[in-house]
Amino acid sequence: MGRRKIISIIGGSAQTALDEDRAIALTIGKLLIDNGYRILCGGYGGVMEAVCKGARSSNKYKEGDTIGVIASLESNDANEFCDIVIATGIHYARNQIITASGDAIAAIGGGSGTLSEIAFAWQLGKPLFSYKKTGWSGKLSEMQLDNKRSDTIIGYDTAQQLIEKLNTLF
Repeated sequence: MGRRKIISIIGGSAQTALDEDRAIALTIGKLLIDNGYRILCGGYGGVMEAVCKGARSSNKYKEGDTIGVIASLESNDANEFCDIVIATGIHYARNQIITASGDAIAAIGGGSGTLSEIAFAWQLGKPLFSYKKTGWSGKLSEMQLDNKRSDTIIGYDTAQQLIEKLNTLF
């Protein structure tokens, strides 16, 4: 049996996430765990906190299912729903760790930090999914960022649609 797949969730912080982003992240978190995935995120508030909180609501949740890679050196800075906290002290440079460590990346809304993660995921050749309705994920959904790849960012409208697309991939 191989290791469980890790889905990196990127998206709006406590300052930029919309209520709609938090709501879908909560549902995505639960469904990811229901379907046997682990979650990796930036570990703070907004979308990151919502996806980890959603994970904890799954009947299949186990300690260690949520991983937060935080910008600071203080692990207590992470949201309360992160099981494993990786304190990096490297601020936004952690975005490459978040994208490199996931088997697939799913963006939900987001500002400039999410934009950088989308670019890293694209450059790393990772399967990249984006919520079609808000933030940078909505603006870049279904787009080919450049000619380094022949595919596009895969858009989704609902949490269930994202899970179905991930399950087809893995």
